[in-house]
Amino acid sequence: MLIRPARREDASAIWSIMEPIVRAGETYALDRSMSADDALAYWLAPDKDTFVAEKDGAILGTYVMRPNQAGGGRHVANCAYMTSAHATGRGVARRMCEHSLDHARSRGYRAMQFNFVVSTNERAVRLWQSLGFEIVGRLPGAFAHPLHGDVDALVMFRSL
Repeated sequence: MLIRPARREDASAIWSIMEPIVRAGETYALDRSMSADDALAYWLAPDKDTFVAEKDGAILGTYVMRPNQAGGGRHVANCAYMTSAHATGRGVARRMCEHSLDHARSRGYRAMQFNFVVSTNERAVRLWQSLGFEIVGRLPGAFAHPLHGDVDALVMFRSL
């Protein structure tokens, strides 16, 4: 699997991954009705490093990295990952996270933080924990889940 910087011509493949995730509204605090243009403007914004995971010419996942905060918090990276439904369970998210950890180190970040991991996304929580992230905070009822009602959001952190 190749992980490479996203290009503008990847936009439709990235949207094909993002759309079902955004529309489901179960794992990201994004407007479920956001347009493709708005979603891509967010994901491909110049304040982010955007990557795609590709195998045999097919884009299977994408992730973004940016500073978690400005100024004194700029040394902590923040990432978000999305995997295509047909690639779930094939190690794509793990590989993207491993790549992001290496990329963050190369960019001089000293830690990585996930600000809002939906607690019902148990598969992601287990994956991030297996990669050294710890739950350092819990935001009670902070995410309005379309099936489970208000659920907790987790803050996860690891040093690099």
